[in-house]
Amino acid sequence: MKITKIEKKKRLYLLEIDKKESLYVTEDTIVKYILTKEMILDKDQLEDIKSFAQFSHGKNLALYFISFKQRTEKEVKDYLFKHEINPHIIPKIIDNLKKDHWIDDYKLLESLAQQNLNSGDKGAYVLKQKWLQKGCNKQIIDDVLSQFDFSEIAIKVASKLLRKYQGKLPSKALKDKLTQSLINKGFSFQESKLAIDHLELEADEENEQALLYKEIDKQYQKFSKKYDGYELKQRLTQALARKGYDFDAIASALREYL
Repeated sequence: MKITKIEKKKRLYLLEIDKKESLYVTEDTIVKYILTKEMILDKDQLEDIKSFAQFSHGKNLALYFISFKQRTEKEVKDYLFKHEINPHIIPKIIDNLKKDHWIDDYKLLESLAQQNLNSGDKGAYVLKQKWLQKGCNKQIIDDVLSQFDFSEIAIKVASKLLRKYQGKLPSKALKDKLTQSLINKGFSFQESKLAIDHLELEADEENEQALLYKEIDKQYQKFSKKYDGYELKQRLTQALARKGYDFDAIASALREYL
């Protein structure tokens, strides 16, 4: 077999073999095999060239993809597969990139975790789920997260949530709201509890009473159309308790209201 044509395209070279077969190769392939027009190749040499050309092209694609930002191993694999790189060659490309530290999931996750501590608002559980979805190894994730203390960021997030809800909810409902919001952001129950304890919440009795009477007005409008007497009182009590108001405060307020 003979190379009958070598023509440079945009980022690749077109090789024509015996004026019949054609393939695209990278410049690295040209250099590695010192390919020239009229060069004679045997079958094994041609297969080696094809294999290396795929490897070289795949690696160049991966480096281009990584150049925009750090990527996980899974993201790079998916990118190469999407660009129709031979699936049998992809592991070799990944190993090469890992060897040269272009891909390092551990360091990438360390960096992301630190960024979250500096300016984010997520707990370990949410980060773990997000990284698992990206295809990161569970053991690597656990090892990275075990290095970080999320208590300070939990306090920061709790303080922000407090500014949002304070004065709008009774103390019990406020604590429940803060706890659930922190858990939803990925903090453990213990981290959430400690963060809320750190806030040293104090009940504003005057505000809570105002909130209670406002809620009674709202619930009364709802239930008084269907119920009266004892049944109305029970419905109101249950509805107010679900909103986080204290039973003694509810009973006292309803005695005045009804």
